[in-house]
Amino acid sequence: MLQYDKDVVLSSRIRLARNVKDIPFPTVMTEEQGKKVIELARKAILGSNTILSTQFTEYEMKKLTPLDRQALVEKHLISPDLSQNIKTGYALIKDDNTVSIMVNEEDHLRIQCILPGLKLDESWDMADKIDDLIEETIDYAYDEKIGYLTSCPTNVGTGIRASVMVHLPALTITGQISNILNSVSKIGMAVRGIYGEGTQALGDIYQISNQVTLGQSEKEIIENIEGVAKQIISSERRAREELYKKQRVQIEDRVGRAFGILSHAKVMSTKEYMTLMSDVRLGIVLGILSVDLDKLDRLITQIQPANLQKIYGMQLNPYERDVKRAEYVSTQLNKKE
Repeated sequence: MLQYDKDVVLSSRIRLARNVKDIPFPTVMTEEQGKKVIELARKAILGSNTILSTQFTEYEMKKLTPLDRQALVEKHLISPDLSQNIKTGYALIKDDNTVSIMVNEEDHLRIQCILPGLKLDESWDMADKIDDLIEETIDYAYDEKIGYLTSCPTNVGTGIRASVMVHLPALTITGQISNILNSVSKIGMAVRGIYGEGTQALGDIYQISNQVTLGQSEKEIIENIEGVAKQIISSERRAREELYKKQRVQIEDRVGRAFGILSHAKVMSTKEYMTLMSDVRLGIVLGILSVDLDKLDRLITQIQPANLQKIYGMQLNPYERDVKRAEYVSTQLNKKE
């Protein structure tokens, strides 16, 4: 199997919600207080005497175009809510795109670390390191009994949200997905689409995370998510094996048709790409196709509307995007490495 279970797990994310002591939550603070939070965050990271101070770039929402802000959302580096805050919205993003610190979103600070594959422990180590660095200069809103104070009650306590992005095509094709997701929900986990709360599971991709942060340690929360992820990985792999054993010709035909369309289509919507990508990704991990999995996964972000327009360096209407998307996907898949 692929390293870090990348055949099933696209990415792991740790997000920490933190607030500055004696400053109201972002929903009720003044613009001046928001600017103060930005300066505190800048000083904590960019003014630190660590190598990290040279590895982050600043992004002020008011200085970015709507296209640039949306591109960051599509890369999961900022949230849709932060992208809309053009008064005091701000982010510090690590140059390799593995860490982002959102400032003045729902909470004053949202520290998140995203790594490919099942790497929750590594993500936590990095997020915890940055959290400690910030706490050297910022006093957090903290209660000895209940822990970190946050704008939303579900984040009170540790303030941690651990999540994995999983690709579950075989469980979907065999009709087992509903039972799996219902079971996950019953044990206190949240199941969302690729772009979080309120979004669809395009391309058979689901985001699974903890619902509550109070009453458990960070280690316990991470262990719970990892345990659930490993059970889902096993279920998906069993479903793939059984599916391919029982319907070999049908699956090879399905994968081949999907790859043929991706490789040669002239017009393609985002939704169509995600549907076909799911079948092609299944074909790769089953050994039917010899396509680079990392390349296919990168395309998930690259073909999104804003990022596609940035690649081509021009504003495109929806139909023009569909044409350019097909062109770009075909070029990438047919390129000889």
